[in-house]
Amino acid sequence: MKKLFLLLLLMVVSSNCERDDICDEGKVTTPRLYIGFYDIDLINSDTPKNVVGLRVQGIGNDDYLATYSGSSPLNEIYLPLKTTEDQTQYSLIRDYSVNDNDTPDDPSDDFIEGNEDIITISYQRETEYVSRACGYKTNFAFLTVTPVNDGDNWIQAIQYAEDNMTIENELDIHVKIYH
Repeated sequence: MKKLFLLLLLMVVSSNCERDDICDEGKVTTPRLYIGFYDIDLINSDTPKNVVGLRVQGIGNDDYLATYSGSSPLNEIYLPLKTTEDQTQYSLIRDYSVNDNDTPDDPSDDFIEGNEDIITISYQRETEYVSRACGYKTNFAFLTVTPVNDGDNWIQAIQYAEDNMTIENELDIHVKIYH
């Protein structure tokens, strides 16, 4: 009798699980901003151009997102956007390096070298229900990317994949940065 009860209980519990109860690891919830880097001399083309020695760091965040050394140049990046605010800022430093001021054992006098451009990404947040297991995701509408002009910008032009763009996935490049 105990075995029959346990078998019935197991059947009831397993039949109550729905597909919606498990969030697929491959399912993207809140998408990141997908940026491609392109050659300014070939503006409006699809010819990528690598950025050498790029460091990416969120403004107001002590942790850097990534540093790409000269041995690993790249021509695209994914940037997460804030889901609690309508604006996110990033520092993009090209030709990034740390100068140890000829005192390798004393990091207190180290300083960063390279050409820093700060970009401000503005958007409107739109919350969308995904599933019970995955919860909600945030899409970003009416996205604009504006570089802060410091007189020495390496970012020379920005082009959007479409006007009044809404970021709902990470499949295609959203913004092209020409340098």
